[in-house]
Amino acid sequence: MGDWKLRPATAADVEAIAELRAVTLRPDLERLGRYDERRVRQRLRNGFHPEHTWVIETAGTFAGSVALRPAEDAHWLEHFYLVPHLHGNGIGTAVLGELLERCDRDSIRVRLQLLQGSSARRLYERHGFTVETEDPVDVFMVREPAPLNRSRRAATRSGIGVAPAGQPVQDHGVEPAVRGGGGEIGGVRLTPPVGRRAGVQQSQSTGGDAVPGYM
Repeated sequence: MGDWKLRPATAADVEAIAELRAVTLRPDLERLGRYDERRVRQRLRNGFHPEHTWVIETAGTFAGSVALRPAEDAHWLEHFYLVPHLHGNGIGTAVLGELLERCDRDSIRVRLQLLQGSSARRLYERHGFTVETEDPVDVFMVREPAPLNRSRRAATRSGIGVAPAGQPVQDHGVEPAVRGGGGEIGGVRLTPPVGRRAGVQQSQSTGGDAVPGYM
């Protein structure tokens, strides 16, 4: 796995991420008979919130994106894409592990939406996500916050450097979250959700897929 870092997204990143979404989702959308060249990009533009999004960079160049958008009772993991030539080298797994570690620190539930048959489902299941509901096209998954010690052991097994509580993480240029207040990762603030209502809030999803490809 090469070096990587996260930086806060800006409005100027939207077209690069929209194009990567089209490339990433095309095989699954075509398999489901849902691919539309214009719509696949426009849905990203419509649901893009740079204040909750990071750009993944390797060697100073654009390599992907990921978002954690706060909703009423959870954060939605969205727009998780990696350029095809980096699939399989562990960057996606490391990015996901780092974000989930921060959510665990602040007891934040995480939800995501992905397409039926997506290979990414195995990645999320390994990280503790379970199916909450599904339909013929989409699968909605949820992950409850894990106890910090268990999450730290999982991060260690996956090769992510996890610093003691209150100390900065040195790996990959990702700043630690701040306990209790939501914290920040790479300059993007994690806002604790309000309330803990049971049941999936599908209306809160903006269609931001969590489909990083083979990680």
